[in-house]
Amino acid sequence: MSDDQDEIILSELDDDELVQQMFDDLYDGLKEEIEEAVNILLERKWEPYRVLTEALVGGMTIVGQDFRDGILFVPEVLLAANAMKGGMAILKPLLAETGAPRVGGMVIGTVKGDIHDIGKNLVGMMMEGAGFEVEDIGINNSVEGYLEAIEEHKPEILGMSALLTTTMPYMKVVIDTMVEQGIRDDYIVLVGGAPLNEEFGKAIGADAYCRDAAVAVETAKEFVARKHNQAAV
Repeated sequence: MSDDQDEIILSELDDDELVQQMFDDLYDGLKEEIEEAVNILLERKWEPYRVLTEALVGGMTIVGQDFRDGILFVPEVLLAANAMKGGMAILKPLLAETGAPRVGGMVIGTVKGDIHDIGKNLVGMMMEGAGFEVEDIGINNSVEGYLEAIEEHKPEILGMSALLTTTMPYMKVVIDTMVEQGIRDDYIVLVGGAPLNEEFGKAIGADAYCRDAAVAVETAKEFVARKHNQAAV
């Protein structure tokens, strides 16, 4: 579609057309076009939160659905997420200024002894794409590292990743420590990684096992909505 793309002048599109074009450009991982379109919408007096939810999150929702359904694969999703990050870099300071509503926060990291991070990175990017604030604490995280991060950032969600059967059990160490400290129920704990399954997630006391990034986003949204509803009662 490159020939058509060259002929499209973003600034000449009306708002609805521009948002639809942003969906296409996100899908194709076109970072510069997304950055340009975000700036155009802001110049047209769109609120930063509206740009985020209607254009960026709207577009990434389609990417997430097609990833879940096997139409898109990891490299394409990473490109889309990178384009999303370009738009987010423009919006983040503006969102902070305007005190935009917060979908939720997440601390995510790979467990101690494990240095794999592609899956974790993808989950983090997709969560940001869904409007969550994500604090990625990297790889090889000890119990202390997780506890310090959740204490500092006060997220709704703690996400743990493992790609090795030898590091999977460390997730239980983290959850057991949270139980001992009386803070387990304060957080939604989501776990993921190739060797895990639903039974393992239940056995270690996690709230849910997420088989991929698209499922992680859907699960996170459900749990956070439930938590907010309980808090409102």
